[in-house]
Amino acid sequence: MILITEFMDEDAVASLKSAVPAEYQPDLADRQGDIPGMMAGIRALIVRNRTQVTEDLLAAAPDLKVVGRLGVGLDNIDLAACKAKGVEVIPATGANNLSVAEYVISNALVLLRGAYQANARMLAGEWPRMDCAGREVHGKTLGLIGFGAIAQETAKLAQGLGMQICATDPYVLADSPAWTGVMRTDLSGVLRAADVISLHVPLVDATRHMVNAQTLAAMKPGAVLINAARGGVVDEDALVAALREGKIAGAALDVFETEPLTAEAAAKFEGLGNLILTPHIAGVTEESNVRVSTMIAEMVLDRLNKS
Repeated sequence: MILITEFMDEDAVASLKSAVPAEYQPDLADRQGDIPGMMAGIRALIVRNRTQVTEDLLAAAPDLKVVGRLGVGLDNIDLAACKAKGVEVIPATGANNLSVAEYVISNALVLLRGAYQANARMLAGEWPRMDCAGREVHGKTLGLIGFGAIAQETAKLAQGLGMQICATDPYVLADSPAWTGVMRTDLSGVLRAADVISLHVPLVDATRHMVNAQTLAAMKPGAVLINAARGGVVDEDALVAALREGKIAGAALDVFETEPLTAEAAAKFEGLGNLILTPHIAGVTEESNVRVSTMIAEMVLDRLNKS
């Protein structure tokens, strides 16, 4: 009745299995072609970001009622096709906000301080003390491109460290209380003002390669970029060029145009000491995995009980 194609908290899986028949195959996203043949009789499908819920998959799922997303991004799910078939899509809204916010702030601290990439030099007997002095985040400006719930949580953490906040988001009303203590501006305003820029937008046609050679050139020379949103929002070739040429001071990427990141796709990043790469993990901590999994398990069971 329920098929789970990617990793989920074991207790949440157990709660599902105690209520209804459930098949848990956390590596199934690596075998996307096998999924359609397993969909007969499946009323609920639970995925993360790698399982592609396409029109073809839905066509092989005549009994499907609900798709539970262990996270919030929905670009791997054909929402129009789900709506046409009457399949409800449920994201884990809010459950991993803090994890992503902490990821952004952690990387801002690391990139500005510049002291944490010195292992190789230290092990070689060097003492690069002044090269590692770096900068404080206190008094710096955090620029948020997109100002939804995760960005707002990030702003709160940054304000606690003494940072100033500017943000742009046409979908957050001007009179929203979320803007309290935050400078509301446009994209060019964020690029001009921010010492740290963090991306918080979905991947749609309007945001694809939003960060490109032109926008990178408009950033402060000492600024750093953090992308824990979606890979296609950043033109990776343009970012690599900006880092190599010193146009910006550093970057952290948790998401990529090719995921999982292959050796071939990663080759462009080799030799960049001012770049942090992580495997799409910003929203996944031990705690958030429990929250996300529990939320989706409860909501999926609720929908199945009502259908």
